[in-house]
Amino acid sequence: MSTADRPLAGLRFVLVGPGRVGESLASWALACGAHCLQVAGRSASGRTAEVARRLGAAAVATADCAASDADLALLAVPDAALPAVARQLAGRVRGVALHAAGALGAAVLEPLRSPACAVGTFHPLAAFPAPRTGLAAARGIFFALDGDPEARALGRRLAAAFGGEAAVVPEEIRDLYHLAASLAAGGVATVLASALDLARRAGVPEAARAGCGALARGALAAALAAAEPATAITGPAVRGDLETVERQLAALAGTAPDLRPLVIALARAALDRRAQLAPASPAQRALAERLARPDLLDRPRKRVLTSGLPD
Repeated sequence: MSTADRPLAGLRFVLVGPGRVGESLASWALACGAHCLQVAGRSASGRTAEVARRLGAAAVATADCAASDADLALLAVPDAALPAVARQLAGRVRGVALHAAGALGAAVLEPLRSPACAVGTFHPLAAFPAPRTGLAAARGIFFALDGDPEARALGRRLAAAFGGEAAVVPEEIRDLYHLAASLAAGGVATVLASALDLARRAGVPEAARAGCGALARGALAAALAAAEPATAITGPAVRGDLETVERQLAALAGTAPDLRPLVIALARAALDRRAQLAPASPAQRALAERLARPDLLDRPRKRVLTSGLPD
């Protein structure tokens, strides 16, 4: 195998945190020629032992992790556990320590920083519902870096080896970076799950529910392809169709009243996004004013047909 096929040849690392993210990152590193020395978890048994076996490494408890012989300590533990793990490993890490959390910057690893250890972040902007151990799964992923120059340099080397992209996301904007990522993934999935649940509760045919999924894929593709994603927003709200929006909200009252706040918030957000592209039309302004009224959440208006006669 050529050097080009092994861009991380000679890199020795320990993995702290044998979860889905940690196993994925470590597997990618191995595929690029790196060598995993240890896998550390809450204990040396169970999942820690299983992941260590798959990576060809020794399984240890975090309290027994010795990273002084490694070039890299990769910390892939939950955000809330990072401060305690960093304190636990203080004085035992040399080279570079990188954590994979999205919402936190490099400062959380301060207990590890020393003349012999640089600290930083290496957050993969991707979902890991299960370990993604094949290197092909890493292609195109963005990695958020932060921290000491040596740590950022190693983060860039790892990202390039994986076929991804990397850039610095400084600590002061990490919360908003992570929120944006959460909206792009969990937010989109929440809206789709709510739409499909509404269709199910309303008795919409199963084939039509599948069509909603195809519609979502098309809308997402259009938004990603557009120079300005907001131009891909469609529906009665951005048309300023007050009558249709009110009919739909009234119908929700009997079928899925719990979804009314979400539907109203999305309609208002859609109007706001489109208003950033062009001045709102009179119909859009009228709908925005109606949606802003607090009583809309408490008292659905009577359904009215275009003719003005009661339904």
